[in-house]
Amino acid sequence: MPKSKRNKTFHLTATKKKGRNAKEDLLQKVRDCVDEYAHVFVFSVENMRNNLLKNLRGQLGKGRIFLGKNKVLQLALGKNESDEYKDGLHFVSKKLSGNVGLLFTDQSTDVVVSLFKTLTVPEFARAGCTASEDVLLPAGPLEQFVHSMEPQLRQLGLPTTLKKGIVVLLTDHAVCKKGELLTPEQARILKLLNYRMADFKVDLEAVWTKSGSFEEIS
Repeated sequence: MPKSKRNKTFHLTATKKKGRNAKEDLLQKVRDCVDEYAHVFVFSVENMRNNLLKNLRGQLGKGRIFLGKNKVLQLALGKNESDEYKDGLHFVSKKLSGNVGLLFTDQSTDVVVSLFKTLTVPEFARAGCTASEDVLLPAGPLEQFVHSMEPQLRQLGLPTTLKKGIVVLLTDHAVCKKGELLTPEQARILKLLNYRMADFKVDLEAVWTKSGSFEEIS
């Protein structure tokens, strides 16, 4: 008879009591979800936005998402075959590297894959993102901005002034060039100009089912 994996004890060492308790709580929540839901999906995220991820979970109905703290998630699932919480979960653990998360759901694989394929939402780029195009502002009035914003625009590096209550760009100004990494100031200017250079995107990496099967998703 196979040895039960349900009652294994996991030790979280080298942490303060409060932090240890939080990690133990997370570990237990993950294992409870393994018991409750039929599928565990591993997904990766580009240009993470909490509100959009929350909307995704809402579209899937009942379920749970865990994102971040990969080491604790690995500990909860088991890092290898000998200490995995249930058969096949150590394969899930091996996928937990970088900006990835776990989705627990009773929805079928076909439903989840179909939903994720449609989930690409244009978003504002943040500092450190790569500019996808050149953005050049020609000299002249910037009528999309109210006069009270002129000091803020100047502080962000735009050569602006006020003329008769209208924000005016004194010279042509290159906000960014394609391929360069955006600074915080550039990212802020692009957002003010309503340029969306990033895509919030979630890709499915793999799925585990209660039968113990594990499958990569391409």
